[in-house]
Amino acid sequence: MLLNHKDAIDFIVENPDYLFPLLISKIEDIHSILTKGLAVDRNIRKRRVGISGTNYKPIDNVFQIKEALSEMCDLINEKKNVFEQALLALVLISYIQPFVDGNKRTARIVSNAILINHKYCPISFRTVDSVDYKKAMLLFYEQNNITSFKKIFIEQYEFAVKTYF
Repeated sequence: MLLNHKDAIDFIVENPDYLFPLLISKIEDIHSILTKGLAVDRNIRKRRVGISGTNYKPIDNVFQIKEALSEMCDLINEKKNVFEQALLALVLISYIQPFVDGNKRTARIVSNAILINHKYCPISFRTVDSVDYKKAMLLFYEQNNITSFKKIFIEQYEFAVKTYF
């Protein structure tokens, strides 16, 4: 899993404009890099998934998943603000849960690819408390309230800038 993560980061660094414009097929490519050799189904899932610790149930119809991803790509491609694009990719890929596994990893790589393509530093989320991260995501899943997650995103970006530069 760690080597796949490294491969995905290397791919994004070597091909910073790969995800532009953002397309479902390109998100699937990133997911494939992240899940290579892990016995995880490739491409858009065709079965239900659950998220532990929440009552939120992701859509489970492959056509609805593709439609949600397509609308997400259109929304992100229309945005002018890089940070808005990155935040939306991060929360919406996780929310839609398009894959059987690896959704949050894929979301983080796509989000960072957006930042890297625009010459901003990536975010590692290494100083955020995992419980706070999960609570913020659950608040978004269950109530569509992005406030807590946006705060974490901003704090982690500020940490990245102060730490890496």
